[in-house]
Amino acid sequence: MRVATERKMRRWREQRWLLDQAVQSSGLDWDQGRTNKILRNCGPGVAGELREIGRRVQKFADIPREFARAAARREGLARDAEQAGFEVEAREHYYVAATFYSHAQWAIFEDDNPQRICWGERRAACYDKFIRFADRPIERVELPVEGGAVPALLHLPSRLPPGQRIPCALYVTGMDGVKEDTPLYGDPFLERGIALFSIDGPGQGEARARGIKVTASNHEEAGKAACDYLSRRPEIDPDRLAIFGVSMGSYWVTRIAAAEPRLKACAASGVCVEPGQDTIFNTASPTFKLNYMYMAGYDDEDAFDRFAETLTLEGVAARVACPYLIVAGEDDELCPIECVYELVEEIPGPKVLVVYEGERHSIRNPGARTRIPNWIADRFDGKPCRSEKIYVHTNGDETREEW
Repeated sequence: MRVATERKMRRWREQRWLLDQAVQSSGLDWDQGRTNKILRNCGPGVAGELREIGRRVQKFADIPREFARAAARREGLARDAEQAGFEVEAREHYYVAATFYSHAQWAIFEDDNPQRICWGERRAACYDKFIRFADRPIERVELPVEGGAVPALLHLPSRLPPGQRIPCALYVTGMDGVKEDTPLYGDPFLERGIALFSIDGPGQGEARARGIKVTASNHEEAGKAACDYLSRRPEIDPDRLAIFGVSMGSYWVTRIAAAEPRLKACAASGVCVEPGQDTIFNTASPTFKLNYMYMAGYDDEDAFDRFAETLTLEGVAARVACPYLIVAGEDDELCPIECVYELVEEIPGPKVLVVYEGERHSIRNPGARTRIPNWIADRFDGKPCRSEKIYVHTNGDETREEW
């Protein structure tokens, strides 16, 4: 990154040496469960590459170079497999290459960076190849918003029931994620016969590359455009739309649900719902704040701090009418658990709060991953939602309490 980018945030300037020490001592997961997410999406075949990338990454600046190197290698293998006629092998290599290019891009928080631009182009090209060879229908979609269009991906189950319209879940990833962050195989929604619609909202992925920056509330416009689009699709049941988000996506999907009455359910995990987002921006890894400054288009930190004060769901949660689920780690380092309880308390309708004992932002308990798709599937099936608090102990036992 340019010197001007590195200097625009105080903690980045003053604590950069600490960041590099954290990366060296803790590896790729110093700030969040990065490797587990990659393994979950790409499969165990990338484990060796992740170990090698982790061995080579000894400071923050190493991240884009090493992920880009691994991505280029996978892209080469994909081309070789494609030329040999091995489409399944090519599919997997192209998907992994796109994932690695995404992680190379992530560590550069500035416009007009030639490497970031190049890797974005390679990611898109590799993902297009994955779409071509995928085992399910995937379509690129453009959603009109102020200032242009945000891109999305519509994934349909491999076997569509003839003559029937299926439900669909909108997916909004976190501030470090992109719309391509869906599994190569075994997506929990597609496996349940539910279509998946993942979007790069304002400030995210390709949307930010197009100059569409995030504000406190403009994900609401993207959510409306998504519902408009899905309601016109012949395969999608417009009366069975839901939304879920992870990490900072928990903030964005709550705003979308409050503004969009067509949604039948809203779920979130790995939460970032603190009013003003002070913890994630001012006590966690400085990468979070520098990234969000880029997403929102701020070069002046004081101006960004004033903007951050507007990132609140106070008064917004009271407008959420659909059933609402939030899954949180008790010791989330990016959002105080008290803020989660206060948010859900404000939700007027049916609501469920699941808190995992001792877990952090990246919840390791495998049950947390299936809880959201199961809960959304129940809403699509018309099952009643009982308002309750669920505390999941480390031994798996659950304590339940009504709101």
